[in-house]
Amino acid sequence: MRSLAHEIDIPPVWLVLHVGAAWVLSLISPPIFGTLGCILGPGLVVLGALVMGAAVLQMARARTTVIPRRDPTALVTGGVFGLSRNPIYLADAVILTGAILWLDAVLALPLVFSFVWLIQTRFIRDEEARLTEAFGPEFDLWAAQTRRWLGRK
Repeated sequence: MRSLAHEIDIPPVWLVLHVGAAWVLSLISPPIFGTLGCILGPGLVVLGALVMGAAVLQMARARTTVIPRRDPTALVTGGVFGLSRNPIYLADAVILTGAILWLDAVLALPLVFSFVWLIQTRFIRDEEARLTEAFGPEFDLWAAQTRRWLGRK
């Protein structure tokens, strides 16, 4: 039986914790972003939600899991997965960045980097190992053509 700590060790929880930390830092952060943050922040949050929705929909259509640490049943490489090997995690980082801008919390900007590092070390490396095991050369080819976070090689 898995522990509660293991069950809640999932990316959405880490995103909420990082946004919460950004909110706390916004209480002491000097106002820098102003109107730009009020416009760009919500836009990034919406963009992140749209990318995440598109990725989840593609994975559902392929009948594979979106839950970390579960074995994949299909390799999804088209659509948003043609732009990023990890569009859901990219969307999380975009949402966090948008929240920081919206909260006008310049002191929270390093949280984006800590979030990306945490996601890579706790989730992405394991997922890539699972994909390599399940799909071998097919995954290797896709990984050689598509960057982990954003862009084609």
